[in-house]
Amino acid sequence: MSFLDHLEELRFRIIKCLASILIFSIAAYIFSDQIYTILQIPLYKAVPDIKLHYFKVTEGFTIRVKMSLLAGMIVSVPVILYQIWQFVVPGLYEREKRMVVPVVAAGSIFFLLGAIFCFFVVLPRAIAFLSNVAFEGLEPTWMIQEYFSFMMRMILAFGVAFELPIVCFFLGQLGIINSKLMAKGRRYALVAIVILAAIITPPDVFSQVVLALPVYLLYELSILVVKLTGRKSRGMI
Repeated sequence: MSFLDHLEELRFRIIKCLASILIFSIAAYIFSDQIYTILQIPLYKAVPDIKLHYFKVTEGFTIRVKMSLLAGMIVSVPVILYQIWQFVVPGLYEREKRMVVPVVAAGSIFFLLGAIFCFFVVLPRAIAFLSNVAFEGLEPTWMIQEYFSFMMRMILAFGVAFELPIVCFFLGQLGIINSKLMAKGRRYALVAIVILAAIITPPDVFSQVVLALPVYLLYELSILVVKLTGRKSRGMI
């Protein structure tokens, strides 16, 4: 395939991913009231007496759309992973091409684990921490737009970060990386993880640490995954 053919194939796969997100988001909008109730769990678990507010007339609608998009993206993860697999499959051996089901299933499970870990473990503690560091006597006014933007960023960040073993598996199968290279690059990986955590999480140390720590542990797991499943390097590194 030529470079333009690769670009056309990439465009085709991206359109399929976006179509999946759109379809599932529309379906999720029907259940936006139930989704809203569920997404308040971390907030009221951390700060039981807090109330959410909004100032703009359109915020009620935009919040429903955001919640629906979040649900649509989460449900579309298997579709997105399958499209990624189909894009890279020409570079794989025949036996590796048959691994589509376990790889897509594992990727979906890892994303879901990251989202669940964030929702039930990280978010309540992050919200409680951020509430407690405020100056005494200040009365909090929590805006619904900011709360759900914060939540979406965190959930998606953890979901994507937990895909690290799957990404490393892909790169190992393509012969781009190997376990020895990853083991030697631990210190650089740690720095990169910390920087990435600072970029994709809200600007507070707590959120950055609770993302960076599990991702580094996943990096160590990825070394083992590549060692057990990776092929010999093709000389690309």
